Amino acid sequence: MSASLYAADSAPPSAAEGTVDHLLGVATRLRPVLRAAQAEHEALGGYAETIHKQLLDAGFYRMLHPKRYGGLELPLEDFLRVATEISRGDPGVGWSFVLGAGHAWHIASFFPEQAQEELFAGDVIAPGRTIPRGRAVRTADGYRLSGTWDYCSGSMWSTHAMLVAPTFTEQEEPLGLRAYLVPRRDYEILDDWGADRVLGMRASSSNSIRVEDALVPEHLSVVYDFKDHTLGEQGTIGYRLHGNPMYLGRTLAFFNCELVATQIGAAWAAFDAFDELMTARPTSFPPMMPRTDSPEFHRWYGKMLARIDAAETLLLAAMRQYTELGRRWERTRQEFTPEDDSRLRGVILQGAQLANQAVDLAFSTAGSSSARLGSPMEKYYRDVAMFKTHIAAKWDVTYGSMSRYHFGGPLTF
Repeated sequence: MSASLYAADSAPPSAAEGTVDHLLGVATRLRPVLRAAQAEHEALGGYAETIHKQLLDAGFYRMLHPKRYGGLELPLEDFLRVATEISRGDPGVGWSFVLGAGHAWHIASFFPEQAQEELFAGDVIAPGRTIPRGRAVRTADGYRLSGTWDYCSGSMWSTHAMLVAPTFTEQEEPLGLRAYLVPRRDYEILDDWGADRVLGMRASSSNSIRVEDALVPEHLSVVYDFKDHTLGEQGTIGYRLHGNPMYLGRTLAFFNCELVATQIGAAWAAFDAFDELMTARPTSFPPMMPRTDSPEFHRWYGKMLARIDAAETLLLAAMRQYTELGRRWERTRQEFTPEDDSRLRGVILQGAQLANQAVDLAFSTAGSSSARLGSPMEKYYRDVAMFKTHIAAKWDVTYGSMSRYHFGGPLTF
């Protein structure tokens, strides 16, 4: 068994366009193409225009666009399954795709109707940076925004950027944090990602974005309270517009799901490389024998498979529970709380640890030749190492945040 329990390999080739089966089928067929282009994409710092066009033409970027505006409005679970499959071809490309395409969901959840009508008239690819940077000043015409935001993953093919900044009146009175949607013409993508600039995730197009005195109209700016807003009786603008509890906008679990989907994809990619070596290479320790005859290699193979299957099960089960909490609010108006969201994030991050452990096991047992620069296993190991530097992979920080919030403290992350 070398395929996921949720295998895209089984997607029917005749699946109707716009369905998850169709998109999974396309992503599966792209897997060998992405693997063959890994070195090219690492050097580019993102993925090639030919890949972008295939994703664009097949509707990948419209998965989370509301049907009201011609989108597919697929469930979040389906979006994660597709993100995992793309990441199985190249985790860096998966990271770039998911964080560029995923912010359509934030737009549909939080931004006013005028903004949605304007943006969803086309495909929206909007990297986001919610760590506050720069500053904005409110004027009679909108907001003047300036600053530089680093790690804007998905920037290469972006149409917009979603950026959070502290905001002030013209008299320097603080107005708190706001999120801004900035069109591509109003920001510069800095050449600070890809190639040898970073250890891993080189194809994630996580470049910095610079904005210099851009005028952002009122309808493209909202108060940034995404982590801990209250649903109450009415829910979000997105729910009221689209009647779908998917757009209630609880952000912690979903954001972490996006990241962890790439890690599960990386684990499957490392497993695929290990699987090939099982029949291609003998053991590297005495007595020498085919790896398929070695008890040690069978134990490692089985442990990898169990960890990746468990990680994927946790990811998708958490998203199903997330979806059900939204539906429960719709039925009963029982609050889907930030604490509920935070606890689901904890489940998802358990899955991330299992996926990372699977890659560590694959790398450490595959043999020294798999650690050579340019080998697939070496690339997947670097990509996972890069994820481990992310704040989401600081497990104790996120678990501590969950506990503090339970006891009345702020939801710090």
